[in-house]
Amino acid sequence: MLKQRELSDCADLFELMQHQDVYPYVRQKTRYFDEFLFTTKQAIEEEERGELVSRTILDEFDQPIGTISLLDIEGQYGFLGTWLGKPYHGKGYNNLAKEAFFAELFFDLEFESVFMKIRKTNIRSQKAAEKLPYAFCADELRPTLLEQLNTGETQFTLYEVSKSSFQMYIHGREFETVYEQQLEA
Repeated sequence: MLKQRELSDCADLFELMQHQDVYPYVRQKTRYFDEFLFTTKQAIEEEERGELVSRTILDEFDQPIGTISLLDIEGQYGFLGTWLGKPYHGKGYNNLAKEAFFAELFFDLEFESVFMKIRKTNIRSQKAAEKLPYAFCADELRPTLLEQLNTGETQFTLYEVSKSSFQMYIHGREFETVYEQQLEA
């Protein structure tokens, strides 16, 4: 489902990123393939220095279909950036990728919270964030951060996934599985 970023995936990812329903919402936009190669190489180097965490999202055939990254890392906090190619929208890949990524961030890399700043005009992403059982709107909980994000022309809604909310979700899911198994026995 997720793997380390590799230059060999760039051709597939670049083509997927160019779609008109994807491109406006990609944080690191590139118009030329060489530019995309360069920014991917930079991302790999930044991860080696601990400045970001970035993964390629794969489909069930191990084909690259998008990326998921933790950016603007400060201490044990960062901002999520995710995009999927248009053919993969609405097929469940977003939730699977986020769950795998959050598990790595919180349990392996010891992050405390992940923020998602979503443009108010990006209704698709807002609805996707609201469907995540472990994410919550943080506009009122983090007013100073929201104010910092909304200083420009583009306005954002702020969502947060905390380690504790994700842990509760995972434990709740595990409890449901045990309960269902007991009912079947």
